[in-house]
Amino acid sequence: MSHDKPGTAAKVFACVALLAIGVAIATQTSRPPSGDFGYTPDPDGTARFLAELSQPFFAEAGAECLDAIASDPEDVFLYRAANAAHLARYGEPWVVGRQGIGDCTSWGWAHGIYVSQAVDWELGRLPEPPLMPATESIYGGSRVEARGRKEGGGGWSDGSYGGACARWVRDWGVIYREPTGEHDLTEYDSRRAKSWGNYGNGGQGDSGRLDQAAKAHPARHVALVTNFDEAAAAISSGYAIPVCSMQGFSSRRDEHGFAAASGSWAHCMCLIAVRWQKNGSPSDGLLCLNSWGPNWISGPKWPADMPEGSFWISRPVVDRMLRGEDSFAVGSVDGFPFRDLNHRDWLSPAPGN
Repeated sequence: MSHDKPGTAAKVFACVALLAIGVAIATQTSRPPSGDFGYTPDPDGTARFLAELSQPFFAEAGAECLDAIASDPEDVFLYRAANAAHLARYGEPWVVGRQGIGDCTSWGWAHGIYVSQAVDWELGRLPEPPLMPATESIYGGSRVEARGRKEGGGGWSDGSYGGACARWVRDWGVIYREPTGEHDLTEYDSRRAKSWGNYGNGGQGDSGRLDQAAKAHPARHVALVTNFDEAAAAISSGYAIPVCSMQGFSSRRDEHGFAAASGSWAHCMCLIAVRWQKNGSPSDGLLCLNSWGPNWISGPKWPADMPEGSFWISRPVVDRMLRGEDSFAVGSVDGFPFRDLNHRDWLSPAPGN
C-alpha cells in the first residue's frame, strides 16, 4: 500500500486552484457584467416592421451616402459631436452610463438617437443641443406598445429587439431625460425600466399619457443596415447605428484600439465612428459604444479622445454582426441625405495622435 508524501495533496490542490484561475483569466475576455445583456431577437417581428417602410433598407434610403464615400472615404468620429452637444447642454463631458437590467436595446437606441441628433445640432438643423433620451421609455415602449400589447402585457423577463425599438421611436417617438408629466426622468432608474418593461411607456396607470408626449418627438427615419459599407456610409453622413447581434468581444483592446471577437453576447450596442485601412488603420473598422459604463474594457485607445467604454471592430466582424438584420441607422429630420462633414472637427487627424 503506497502513501502520498506529506504535502502532496496540498500541492495538487494548489495546482488545481491555479489552473482554475488560469481558465478564469482566459475566459474573462468574453464574460460581461452579470445581467447586462437583453437582446431577444424576433426575426418575424422585425420583418413585419420592415414591410411597413417605404424604404426599409439603407442601401436604398441612403444610396446617396453610399455613392459619396465610394471614391474617397475618410475617417469620421461622430462621438465628438455628441461630446460637444453634452458640454453645451450639461456643462460636462459625455461619459457613457451603465445599464442596470437586460435593457441594452434601449441604451443602444438612446445612444444612436443622441449621437444623430447631436450631429443635427452641430449642422444647424436643431436649434438647441439635444437632451439625452430616456432609456426606460424606449424599453417599455418597445416591449408593450410597439408590439400591440396592453398595459401589463410586457412580462417581467428582460429583453427587446431592434425592430421593436425602431417601431417605437418611429411610430411614437422619444422621451428625454427631464421631468415629463408625472415622471422625473432626469436620471436612469433600473427599477423603473423593469416596471415599464411590463406595463409599457409611462408605467402602470399612465393610460397613454406619456405615449402622447412621445409623439411630439418622433424619430421618423430609420433604415436597416446589412453590411460594413452601408454602416460606414451612414456614419460618414452623421447617422449612428444601434447594432443588435449575438457577437461577444474581449474586454481588452489591442494596441490599435480593436477588441477581438470572443464568445457570444445577446446584446445591443451602438456604432459611432469609422476608420479606414487606407488611412493607416490595421483594418477597416467601426467604433462600438457599449452600455456597461466606462471601465468594463481596458487597453490602448485610438484616437486618444475615443470614449471610455468603447472599442473598434474590424470589417469582417461587423459584417457578421449585421447579417443578423436587426440593426438600424437613425436618420435626421429629413431622412438620409448625404451630408458633407469635412468642414467639421470629426475627421482625422485626431487630437493627440
